[in-house]
Amino acid sequence: MISYEDFKKVDLKTATIEKAEAVEGSEKLVRLEINVGSEKRQIVAGVIKNYPPETLTGKQIIIVANLEPKKLMGLESQGMLLAVDSPDGPILLTPDKKVEDGAIIK
Repeated sequence: MISYEDFKKVDLKTATIEKAEAVEGSEKLVRLEINVGSEKRQIVAGVIKNYPPETLTGKQIIIVANLEPKKLMGLESQGMLLAVDSPDGPILLTPDKKVEDGAIIK
């Protein structure tokens, strides 16, 4: 269990994927250029099994915006997208209606 105060430290926001491409040398990673409203970022995510890059452009996602950057396959990931882990691969969490990029998730 974590406290409500600890949970409030997690900065969840909406973002729109502007560009997606497979990461060379990886079977599951995709490099995403996203718009978080006030800024653009790069996220690297292992979602290619269910989401070929050409299906991701324009899709809205939910990200953890204040996660410490991490290098994956030499690329810096500046956040983490949220997905459900399923037997068939990851399923992206998305708003059910179009919302402003950078909207805060409460």
